[in-house]
Amino acid sequence: MNTNSPSNIARDAVPSMQKTSEDMMNSAGKAIQSTREHANQALDKAENRVRELRGSVDPMVEMLAAKAQKMARQSLDMASEAKERAEKSLRHAADATTRYVSEQPMQSVLIAAAVGAAVALLVSTSRQRNQNRY
Repeated sequence: MNTNSPSNIARDAVPSMQKTSEDMMNSAGKAIQSTREHANQALDKAENRVRELRGSVDPMVEMLAAKAQKMARQSLDMASEAKERAEKSLRHAADATTRYVSEQPMQSVLIAAAVGAAVALLVSTSRQRNQNRY
């Protein structure tokens, strides 16, 4: 009998193919497990890094917020001081004007009339220019 017949060769090759298939499955399983472990390690490292960054960012955000609040307070203080200076200057100008009008009533009326006439002339000229454009 022919021991090397195709059916005998196939029958003899089946256990070897099964063994090879099992070895490949085991290798694939190990590769998958190794990949999972590496992915988990990478995710753990990334998570730790994010925590570190968050820990360093939070104080920085708080510091920036505190600086912004300080600058806002300083701006409000400066605006308040500017308002007080403007009010003082306006009171001074009003007092000087009142004093001048009481001391020089006739000149004050003439100055007021001249200023009123100049403003009326400017308004009239401006209206005529606008009408000529259209």
